[in-house]
Amino acid sequence: MKRRHFLQTTATASLVLMSGTAFADPMSDAKALVEKYASKVTKWDGPTTGPKAATGKTIVVLAADLKNGGILGVSNGVEEAAKAIGWTVKVIDGAGSIGGRTAAFGQALALKPDGIIIDGFDAVEQAPSLAQAKAAKIPLVAWHAGPVIGPDEKDGLFANVSTDAMQVSKVAADWAFVDAKGKPGVIIFTDSTYAIAIAKADAMKKEIERLGGKVLEYVDTPIAETSQRMPQLTTSLLQKYGDDWTHSLAINDIYFDFMGPALAAAGKGGTDRPTNVAAGDGSQSAYERIRAGQYQAVTVAEPLNLQGWQLVDELNRAFAGEKWSGYLSPLHVVTKDNIAYDGGPQNRFDPDNGYREAYKKIWGK
Repeated sequence: MKRRHFLQTTATASLVLMSGTAFADPMSDAKALVEKYASKVTKWDGPTTGPKAATGKTIVVLAADLKNGGILGVSNGVEEAAKAIGWTVKVIDGAGSIGGRTAAFGQALALKPDGIIIDGFDAVEQAPSLAQAKAAKIPLVAWHAGPVIGPDEKDGLFANVSTDAMQVSKVAADWAFVDAKGKPGVIIFTDSTYAIAIAKADAMKKEIERLGGKVLEYVDTPIAETSQRMPQLTTSLLQKYGDDWTHSLAINDIYFDFMGPALAAAGKGGTDRPTNVAAGDGSQSAYERIRAGQYQAVTVAEPLNLQGWQLVDELNRAFAGEKWSGYLSPLHVVTKDNIAYDGGPQNRFDPDNGYREAYKKIWGK
C-alpha cells in the first residue's frame, strides 16, 4: 500500500502497533530501521493528481512561534508554494504564548482570508477561534496541530499534515539504543502543552524500555521556555545522573538549542555523553550542531519545506471541495555521516524527489 493511500493515522493506533512482542534480535532490528531512514530520499511517493490551482486566493499562516526552527521552515515552505500557485500569503507570529496565538487568530479572522494554516500548535488550544473560522466557512489546514494525521472533523481541520510522528519517535529511540550498544540511559524531554509531544515522548519511552534500555527521567518542560529553563535543568540532571545519562531524546530540536553552554561548563566536549537526539523538525541550528559535532548527534528531520507545499496543496483541495491527498511525508535520520545530501548544504532536509515539480504539475503551473 502506498503511503498516500493511508487515510488516517492516530498516535493511539501507532502506539498499539508498537506495543507488541519484544524483538527477537533488538540490535539487528534497530540497526535495520535506522539504516532504512538514513538513506537518501529520491522518489516522489506523494499525490500525482488533484484540482488545478484556485485563483486569487489569500491565505494566512498562524505560526505558533517563529523562533522555533521547525515552524519557521514550514512557514517558509508555504510562502514558496503560495508564490508558485499564485496566491497571496500573510504570516502572523503567535510569539510562543497562548495569548499571542489567540491574538494572532483574531487578526487572521479579521482579515477574512480564503484559508488559514495552523503552524505548530494544538488546535484544541484555540477551539473558540476554530469555531469562528468554521462558521465563516474558512477552510483550515494544519501542521502538527494534534496527534491525528489527515482530516480532523472534531477540531474542524480539513487536514493535519505531518510525518508519521510515532515512526519518528521509534527511529530516534532505536538510534540511541544502537549508539549505546544496547545499554542506553535516557532522559526524555517533552512538553505536555501539546498532545502530539506527549504521544511522541510516550512512544520513545515505550520503545527504549521494550528494547531493554533504561529511561532515567521523563522531563516535562515548556518549549516556549527552553531558553530560560534548559541551562539550569541540564546542570541539575548532570549532577543527578552523571555518566549514567548516555542519551537525551527530545520531541524536537529546540531543547538542544540551549544545552551546549551548560554541558561545556561541566567539562563536556561537543561529542561527549550525553548524546543528544531529536525526534522531529530538523532545524537549521540542529544541522549546524550536527555538522560541527557540537552537542547534537542526530535529528530525525521532517521535510519542512515540502510540508509547506503540501499544506498549500491541501488548501487547494479544500477550495475545490475534494478530499485531502492522504500523503504522509518522508522522514530522514540526519547524522554527520549523511548530512551532505538531501538538502544538507542548506541546513535542512529538502529531499531531491521532485516534489515542487509534482505539485506544480497538479496545479497546472
